[in-house]
Amino acid sequence: MSIRTKLLLAGAALVGASAFAAAQAEDAVKIGLILPMTGGQASTGKQIDNAVKLYMKQHGDTVAGKKIEIILKDDAAVPDNTKRLAQELIVNDKVSFIAGFGITPAAFAAAPLATQAKVPEVVMAAGTSVITERSPYIVRTSFTLAQSSTIIGDWAVKNGIKKVATLTSDYAPGNDALKFFKEHFTAGGGTIVEEVKVPLANPDFAPFLQRMKDSKPDAMFVFVPAGQGGSFMKQYAERGLDKAGIKVIGPGDVMDDDLLNGMGDAALGTVTAHIYSAAHPSQMNKDFVATYEKDFGQRPGFMAVGGYDGIHLIYAALEKTGGKTDGDALIAAMKGMKWESPRGPISIDPDTRDIVQNVYIRKVEKVNGQLYNVEFETFKDVKDPGKTKK
Repeated sequence: MSIRTKLLLAGAALVGASAFAAAQAEDAVKIGLILPMTGGQASTGKQIDNAVKLYMKQHGDTVAGKKIEIILKDDAAVPDNTKRLAQELIVNDKVSFIAGFGITPAAFAAAPLATQAKVPEVVMAAGTSVITERSPYIVRTSFTLAQSSTIIGDWAVKNGIKKVATLTSDYAPGNDALKFFKEHFTAGGGTIVEEVKVPLANPDFAPFLQRMKDSKPDAMFVFVPAGQGGSFMKQYAERGLDKAGIKVIGPGDVMDDDLLNGMGDAALGTVTAHIYSAAHPSQMNKDFVATYEKDFGQRPGFMAVGGYDGIHLIYAALEKTGGKTDGDALIAAMKGMKWESPRGPISIDPDTRDIVQNVYIRKVEKVNGQLYNVEFETFKDVKDPGKTKK
């Protein structure tokens, strides 16, 4: 064989390999998963990452003939990191979705990039009402603080709680939680006797808890983000608020399932309104909890279902578009979608692209020696009041 022929064959092989690689790349759908895997919100990132892995293990990594590729990036819940990572994923990695977003400022930081690139942004964690209004390409599978805070406000006044002190994290979700709780609690005749806001990063709750105790409320309304409930409850018990008979109420973030067992008996009797409990009695949830615990050695919390349902929504949208990754087509496919989740029936509101779901009133009880949020009342198909009131 002549040198010329060998060179031609080698060149043809190289072109063939490149074409094969290009075809494979074309058949892959890349999802940029931006999560806080380190720092104060690391438990949020780990739960969502675990849940995405679990869903893909159960449902495979191919949808509509396309291979699904997850590119995980740690933003440590720092919005500047989120923006930079989202840009790199969209421009360099050519992702078809960006997803995750552990805190509201992170979801905000990525929103203009989603709009500019026409790439769907699937919010699996952050809970401020206005998030979906920041871009027509944002869809949420987590919750809003307004959904739970309005319901616990109404429940408190109907159940003899007249005086409440509030402690909320000083950022957008905390402000939402406080606003919607106050509106409903005071409209029902309740009184706010003390109101404090704590820093989001590395808060020391002790001095604020003393103010709570001194105001002698019937209960404390508390919002701290997922991951901070354990340290809050430790300081709550150390300051003797449980012994003083001051119960904790609030949205369910403070009683996150993955941390609940470590809180001790001080958490018993805490009543919260939330979108998920590991004790939710459906068979789907029992199977979800059992598999998650087996695979990851811990109980799933509400952040895990936000991730599990987020990746489900991405899969379902790709099925609907036949694997096409045009952003407008994917968003259109997601609007109005309904399915059964481990948390119960959920859907995507076609007008707001926000999640519609049940909200449950739960009480911390011991079940077989372990602490669980046991549901005792259900409010069905709750839309985000933060939008319906506008």
